Amino acid sequence: MGAVLVLVAAALWGLLGIFGTYAQRAGLSPYDVAWWRAASGAVLFGVHAFVVSARFPRGRDLAVTALFGLVSGAVFYGAYQVAVAAGGASLASVLLYTAPAFVAMLSVPVLRERLGPVEVVAVVASVVGVGLVALGGGAGVTVSVLSVGAGLLAGFTYSLYYLYGRAFYQRYHPSACLAVALGVAVVALTPLASPAVYSPDALARAWPAVAGVGVLSTYVAYLCHSAGLQRLAATRASVIATIEPVVAGVLASLLLAERPAALAVLGGVVVLAAAVGLALTPRRA
Repeated sequence: MGAVLVLVAAALWGLLGIFGTYAQRAGLSPYDVAWWRAASGAVLFGVHAFVVSARFPRGRDLAVTALFGLVSGAVFYGAYQVAVAAGGASLASVLLYTAPAFVAMLSVPVLRERLGPVEVVAVVASVVGVGLVALGGGAGVTVSVLSVGAGLLAGFTYSLYYLYGRAFYQRYHPSACLAVALGVAVVALTPLASPAVYSPDALARAWPAVAGVGVLSTYVAYLCHSAGLQRLAATRASVIATIEPVVAGVLASLLLAERPAALAVLGGVVVLAAAVGLALTPRRA
């Protein structure tokens, strides 16, 4: 069940670049999209936490959650949308999945998890697949210092979400943690965004995409993923979720006219094979 929840979350996250592109075409900047994502998520998770009477982090845990919101909320959301604007939705989504490599390196000292042969092979395969997709390029895909740098920054900050969730979701309801974290992200992103100066026409054209980013790709996706993360090791969950760039690549090709090269398609197949293989492997004790 945990693998299924993570796969659903990854598919919804695969829509992020699509929604973000449409919102930016309607006149929003990358930081505007990030701001609206954080703001809508903070409100939705805050209401959710109130309804279920969730206990909010306190003391040192509150400070760690605030730091998590700054790094894996503000920095991650902003960097990802910059990568979408600079390189395209498919490239941004693929570079995001350098996260499994970061998780593998960090989970041993931070979470004291042991990496078995299956996890090592799957992480290596997913990283190789990501590299092939990035190197393949293609029509509508721009490989540059900005697009690759922003994508890698998004991958690193995204990896911290797994580690935080594994450590805190056993003690606090995910909605309470995310309400606090995304509230901090809103404050941090406000100087970079301009959420109050849009014309009515721009808002009318952008709201469906903004709603998709905030409700589907943030609220629903995080709920599914946090529930799955409670049942899976951090590395395992991160590799299963690498189905996201495959979803993003297919949708970007159909909706945004992005055409990855043959090498990039091969990389997508490798990533998907690693994700499916790990999902079907029994969990180690």
